[in-house]
Amino acid sequence: MKYVLVTGGVVSGLGKGVTASSIGVLLKACGLRVTSIKIDPYLNTDAGTMSPFEHGEVFVLDDGGEVDLDLGNYERFLDIKLTRDNNITTGKIYQHVIAKERKGDYLGKTVQVVPHITDAIQEWIERVAAIPVDGEEGPADVCVIELGGTIGDIESAPFIEALGQFSYRVGHGNFCLVHVSLVPVLNVVGEQKTKPTQHSVRGLRGLGLIPDILACRSTKALEENVKEKLAQFCHVPLENIFTLYDVPNIWHIPRLLKDQKAHLVISKVLNLASIVKEPSLEEWTSRAELCADLHVPVRIAVVGKYTSLSDAYLSVLKALLHASVACRKKLVVDWVPACDLEKETEKENPNAYKAAWKLLKGVDGVLVPGGFGDRGVEGKILAAKYARENKIPFLGICLGMQVAVIEFARSVLCLHDANSTEFKPETKHPCIVFMPEGSRTHMGGTMRLGSRISIFSAKHSKSAKLYGNQTFVDERHRHRYEVNPDMVERLEKAGLSFAAKDETGKRMEIVELPSHPFFIGAQFHPEYKSRPGKASPLFLGLIAASCGDLDSVMNPASAHQYLISNGPRNVFVNGTSKKAPNGLADVRHNNGYSNGHYTR
Repeated sequence: MKYVLVTGGVVSGLGKGVTASSIGVLLKACGLRVTSIKIDPYLNTDAGTMSPFEHGEVFVLDDGGEVDLDLGNYERFLDIKLTRDNNITTGKIYQHVIAKERKGDYLGKTVQVVPHITDAIQEWIERVAAIPVDGEEGPADVCVIELGGTIGDIESAPFIEALGQFSYRVGHGNFCLVHVSLVPVLNVVGEQKTKPTQHSVRGLRGLGLIPDILACRSTKALEENVKEKLAQFCHVPLENIFTLYDVPNIWHIPRLLKDQKAHLVISKVLNLASIVKEPSLEEWTSRAELCADLHVPVRIAVVGKYTSLSDAYLSVLKALLHASVACRKKLVVDWVPACDLEKETEKENPNAYKAAWKLLKGVDGVLVPGGFGDRGVEGKILAAKYARENKIPFLGICLGMQVAVIEFARSVLCLHDANSTEFKPETKHPCIVFMPEGSRTHMGGTMRLGSRISIFSAKHSKSAKLYGNQTFVDERHRHRYEVNPDMVERLEKAGLSFAAKDETGKRMEIVELPSHPFFIGAQFHPEYKSRPGKASPLFLGLIAASCGDLDSVMNPASAHQYLISNGPRNVFVNGTSKKAPNGLADVRHNNGYSNGHYTR
């Protein structure tokens, strides 16, 4: 096994995750099998209980792991399926070591950071790196490891020590360290400054890690004299210094690395030169260039609670981008704070209220993402009401689906008290209720998490057609409230259709309004399985409906013409076979959508 470690210096937020993902893409394009590990030095066991304002979105894996958003980057870039163990945290490591100590596994020894914590980190990396994540048997060829945080952070110290030991343990030729650093440009003099990177590398070396490669973030390509200065003071060969300058979108990064021959440098450090072929990035590059060349806009309002931080909805944003590129439209996202749509804001801040409604009324489609807590919920309900009454394409995800059901009950069934017991426990008309298997006392890992089956009950629904008319889909979930089964019959008689349910038939998975051009809510999170070139069907439906082109992605008869005029898209994909529930026939599927061939 070969290992590539990506660290960061100077400041956080330089793009270590994108860099690690892009290195993975480049190595995969060379014919190597790649897996990834993200190390987060925080004490939380996982990201599940962290506010999106603290750490961005919580990304959910097939096995129900609630992990750092960078694992979403890895899955999207590399088209792999990771496990919860691919995200290492200080909390997990200490929990593991203390559990062993309580069992007496250390035979009476004093348990210390060195060697017990550092050994546990190294053993975890070796174990997880051997787990296949690409659907093939056997371990991958290369494991790309990203160390979160910035060199010098006190909480990273055990991991730095462990990785230093690990580099010697696996030996020369099996370990490559890529250090991502900042080369700022001072506006006063207009000069690229190398001193921050020099100090960062000096600190890294002082901690026992010697960089093989420098990946320098800057607004523009590094000047040759700047690279020479870095090579001299950081003791890194000139050809091993790369520039990650600003590009139109992150899909350009793998090509940027290829053009600087990063694959040759990495293969040389890892003794892979004899088996690595020239990377094939034609499809990846054409997609990046296409994305940059799109001009016809499609405006989507994302009505949420955390709109001031786009990373809080990173997977949603990427899924919208994947779908808009498939439809050959330039994505324009209008972030609408849900609370600004509410009547209270009209009284307290009329300017914010007017601005929010002006944005909402100027879009082609509306998306209400998931969330927790009651702040902004009434605003989300108003957004669903506006989309329903004005025939605006609407997609509600998780809580977004739940508020759509609440709004329908209030407006159509005239149940003005209708609500979720999450927000109003005493409501007389509980449309959304707490799941019986959930825990009210423990928050971490107690939701309905991970990949679950949803069986289509309405065969001719829009969602069923978007998923290729297959029998069931397999999507990832993260919720502890659900549609009240006792309300379903009443809602359906009023015109709401529950197009898909779980295996028991009691848990509602997809809701639709058949009389509306496009009004769909999903209890699951389809954004987690969306990929570049393999857009999530529901997101593809939202974008196509917002462009007035929904029939082209739903109707197989016109799909061929759509492919000719719009290029590659992904509605029909052949993948691996999965056992269908309740005796249903097996279907061929990949990432939850199938029934045909992915045509390029």
